[in-house]
Amino acid sequence: MKKLIPFLFSFLGIFTFSQQIESFETILNDKISIRALEVDGGKVWYSGTDSKFGFVDLRNNGNRKQISLSDKKLQFRTLAQDKNSFYAINIESPAYFFKIDKKDLKSEIIFTDTVKTAFYDALHFVNDQLAYTFSDADKDNLLKLAVYRNGKWKMFKNNVQLNSGEAAFAASNTNIASTKKYLWIATGGKASRILRMNLKKESIQVFETPFVQGESSQGMYSIDFYDNRFGIAVGGDYTKQDANINNIATTNDGGKSWQVQASGQNAGYTTCVKIKPGSKGKEIIAVGDKHISYSSDFGKTWKKISDEKGFFVCSWIDGNTIVFAGKDRISLMKLKF
Repeated sequence: MKKLIPFLFSFLGIFTFSQQIESFETILNDKISIRALEVDGGKVWYSGTDSKFGFVDLRNNGNRKQISLSDKKLQFRTLAQDKNSFYAINIESPAYFFKIDKKDLKSEIIFTDTVKTAFYDALHFVNDQLAYTFSDADKDNLLKLAVYRNGKWKMFKNNVQLNSGEAAFAASNTNIASTKKYLWIATGGKASRILRMNLKKESIQVFETPFVQGESSQGMYSIDFYDNRFGIAVGGDYTKQDANINNIATTNDGGKSWQVQASGQNAGYTTCVKIKPGSKGKEIIAVGDKHISYSSDFGKTWKKISDEKGFFVCSWIDGNTIVFAGKDRISLMKLKF
């Protein structure tokens, strides 16, 4: 791991977009690909390639620690947390469900999926007692969903039939979202739809979307919801990253219907979207492999605020600070308003 370089600014971002970006600081350099982040206890936590898991402390001069969750070089694209622990699942089979204690970072495998088609795309905690994760489907092409209750994982039986070529993207651990009432899952590929679970009834509805779809590389990559009604989805085509038609959409009825936004007028392929806390959905940050973009009108219009490349996932630290991660680094951006 390379040494931390405090206050390594992106001059391109600062000078080109000085009205929006106050500073851009790289807080971790390492040979790693990161597609999942969590913020807790003043620290940015991450999981990534080669079984790497760790944190960067934002309050203590960038103090950091990294451990290996396995002597096997597992590839992690998921990370979630409850009050006392973090949870991560590697992609590809066998899929190991890790639990990591927040205090001593000791880890254990609490569930294993040995099915050959296992490939877990996202992991999400609704609350400290309830979590869901979903995988690429088995031969029956039914939605493959696992649920965590009372400290244990088990497969969630359902009869949701996926279309041929409909799957999901393990791009940023954000194609799953929830409120107290609903859980949403975004699919992609030859079909890109929204699956909505009523958490009380545990019933699942499936809604069509106008999102770009039809090819294995197309569809929704990331979703976020402010409340039971307003949500946003982003994505596109990772093989045609400049394409920007029908790759952003919003809903005002909890996912039943979707309205395409900024088609032909955005920065293209996008892997992660996050609504600013407290903004009621008005302010949104989005990141793709070639851009960082911002919306201040509920996702209707977008402005590219940085040409930084190689980021896949982001998360709000506070109302002015966002953390980004991706290829070989984690960075902090401070915005001016």
